[in-house]
Amino acid sequence: MNWCILISIAVAIITAILGYLLGKLSSKNIKKDEIVLLKNKIAKLESSLRNCKESKSVLETDLKLAKSNMAPSISEEEKTFNINEVKKIFGKKIKENDLKIVEGIGPKIEELFHNFNINTWKSLAETSVEKCQEVLKSGGDRYRAHKPNTWPKQAKLAYEGKWQELKNWQDDLDGGK
Repeated sequence: MNWCILISIAVAIITAILGYLLGKLSSKNIKKDEIVLLKNKIAKLESSLRNCKESKSVLETDLKLAKSNMAPSISEEEKTFNINEVKKIFGKKIKENDLKIVEGIGPKIEELFHNFNINTWKSLAETSVEKCQEVLKSGGDRYRAHKPNTWPKQAKLAYEGKWQELKNWQDDLDGGK
């Protein structure tokens, strides 16, 4: 055989082997670079997640603080109407959600509120004084003298079952004023 052909074949085989090995080495470097980039990205995402969790914790704390500064709310389970307790404090029987317990509201005014679908202490407690005045105006001129400024607050005390506090306040009121 011709030495030239053998040398050419040997060079081709050696070149192929070297090319294969260099390719493997360079692909490992590329993968290592990609791994480093991905690890950096993961570290940034984890840092961002920690910051979000800290912000959430701060916001939850602020929300709890804000809620604690508000008037305490009573859960529906805690609100039970005890007719005997009310009778003991007011000296008369009072039905649950009887709007006439509010100083300044009589049967006719109660009827006006019912016409506006304000039937419970809770709904009256959530009604603005302006809305109360609108209800009174719907009854005509004879109801203009009434001042509903304290009615929602009184209704709230009734709704929350704070009977003694309501009674004490009403003792100081004059016709709901």
